[in-house]
Amino acid sequence: MSALTPKGPYWVTVRQHRRVLWAVPALVGASLAAVIVLRVWLREPSSDQMLRTNHFYAEGLLRLGMEYAGNALLFLPLLVGAFVAGPMVARELESGTWRLALTQSTTAKAWLGSKVLVAAAVSVAGSAALIGVYRLGWGPVDGSWQLSWADRGPYESTGPVLIGYCLLAVALGALVGQLVRRTLVAMAVTGFVLGLVLLVLGELRWSLLPVVTATTPYGQVGPVMPPSALMMDIGFLDSSGRRLSENVCFARTGRFDKCPADLNITDQYADFHPVSHYWPTQLIETSILLALAAAALYAAFRLVHARHP
Repeated sequence: MSALTPKGPYWVTVRQHRRVLWAVPALVGASLAAVIVLRVWLREPSSDQMLRTNHFYAEGLLRLGMEYAGNALLFLPLLVGAFVAGPMVARELESGTWRLALTQSTTAKAWLGSKVLVAAAVSVAGSAALIGVYRLGWGPVDGSWQLSWADRGPYESTGPVLIGYCLLAVALGALVGQLVRRTLVAMAVTGFVLGLVLLVLGELRWSLLPVVTATTPYGQVGPVMPPSALMMDIGFLDSSGRRLSENVCFARTGRFDKCPADLNITDQYADFHPVSHYWPTQLIETSILLALAAAALYAAFRLVHARHP
């Protein structure tokens, strides 16, 4: 056991923030207990009206819980980054207590390294556990409204991309905390930057892989896509292969199924991402996040070395 006990600045960091560190397994345990209760409730036999009603309520609660949980996990990296930037780094720089660590045969790099390593280890373990809990509850309601594999919330909460965001949050927090040196301001700046990254990558992620295109002759049933596919675009093709908007016929005739002859419509098309694109997109986005985290971490340690060689 002594080999697993943190020593030096790592022990100090764990002791300083032990309440927050204990809150992580408590949150995971409470979430797991709630999901298990709802899953067990769902598995009860529904042979009579009362039990069917209970099953309906259990499924509704599970669906609602997963919707809120997915949205909450979107904010997890923001909380991690704000905590690292504020209480872990900027507050010690602002108050000057970090100098005490330098009097204990500890270098500035070791002081920052202890913050980063402890925060990264807890973030990875905690986010991985929460991903497992979320997937356990999300399975029975996968594909329902706003809970599809490609929706905001479920997408981030079911794969390694959430771990990537948390590691980026740790690295940015370590950098911004040193640059700003004011607890509340550092927390706000880190949250803003991470929120911006979340928004930008959320808009760009479905451009990382080429779409699959399905076509059918005009006048037949629209392009056939898998029921789990993420629709990206739909419209018409003319005789030259030029793409036309899905509203081009409605604008002329007031009907979607009747197009003017001069448009020379020959086919209908649909661009989509199949569910098989989920893991490649997750891995590509996670790689981008890890590269950004490595760059931010490199800058953070260069900064601490420049200021305190």
